[in-house]
Amino acid sequence: MSLNKESWRPGTMIYPLPAVIVTSGSTPEEWNMLTVAWTGTVCSDPAMCYISVRPERHSYPLIEKNMEFTINLTTAAMARATDWAGVRSGRDFNKWKETGLTPIPGEKVSCPTIAESPISIECKVKTITRLGTHDMFLAEVINVRADAELIDPTTGRFRLEDAGLLAYSHGFYCELGPAIGKFGFSVKKGRREN
Repeated sequence: MSLNKESWRPGTMIYPLPAVIVTSGSTPEEWNMLTVAWTGTVCSDPAMCYISVRPERHSYPLIEKNMEFTINLTTAAMARATDWAGVRSGRDFNKWKETGLTPIPGEKVSCPTIAESPISIECKVKTITRLGTHDMFLAEVINVRADAELIDPTTGRFRLEDAGLLAYSHGFYCELGPAIGKFGFSVKKGRREN
């Protein structure tokens, strides 16, 4: 069955998406955040990712001017702050104060990371592609900050699956569920491995 035009909007059919908070700004006075769902990894070596942002968003000129941003993964515990940061403008509100999230100065970028985020990815913009309603910022990953509590002290493995990550699915925020298999489990002999 095909959906009619009243049932779908172009650009909204690939779900779920990560619900991330992107931080920007070069000084604490201009540090801002916005919620982005159109984001992802595009290359592993060099590590690269993208975000797509509407030009009218308050964060857009900050990212364009400084050519850097930080992607902060969000959790179920951050759901309210994640939504709030996406529906209110930094032109009108201090989002740090309003959401209660804690900025940490970036290590290799001038914009902050978010203390409550299980993983923060510092990025340098390589290109900006004008697409239509959104522009895509293609960036190289230059640093990653991970929550030490999610690193197994014996194996050193990062347990991101234990973070309660937040996803966005066609207007709703959802917490990601339990792991159902480890990469390559479908071709291993014997029982299912997690």
